[in-house]
Amino acid sequence: MTAVSMTVNGKSVSADVEPRTLLVEYLRENQRLTGTHVGCDTSQCGACVVHVDGVAVKSCTVLAVQAEGASVVTIEGLAKDGKLHPVQEAFREHHGLQCGFCTPGMIMTAVDMIRRHPEGLDEATIRAELEGNICRCTGYHNIVRAIEAASAAMGAKEAAA
Repeated sequence: MTAVSMTVNGKSVSADVEPRTLLVEYLRENQRLTGTHVGCDTSQCGACVVHVDGVAVKSCTVLAVQAEGASVVTIEGLAKDGKLHPVQEAFREHHGLQCGFCTPGMIMTAVDMIRRHPEGLDEATIRAELEGNICRCTGYHNIVRAIEAASAAMGAKEAAA
């Protein structure tokens, strides 16, 4: 067993894990944060996306020990004081989900995408950037609209600040 310590959603956590434990397993099994989903185990579906030190990563391809000392944010860590994150709100408002299985990964990817493109996002960019996230229920139309709306809303908030 190997001791691993990190900050998850603003809280310091630690546990003894097998060196081969994936970050997604650590989050789901050790921290009981089940919003991060395991969809494919091959880094193709994006259901497991979390942020490690502010960058979106597929947690099914990162070992927990690789996140030693890192700051990890999961879907459960986005909402603040009972208020949805602007991307979560946009997905709700624009019906950017159906069954919901891919939604946490889509939202975490979108938050990172918007962070990397503060000037705003267009449909072509969003569709290209979502290539690593699979939704088997939708045609992505409402997901793209939700991300466009969130990008515009977050850009407007930044401009007003």
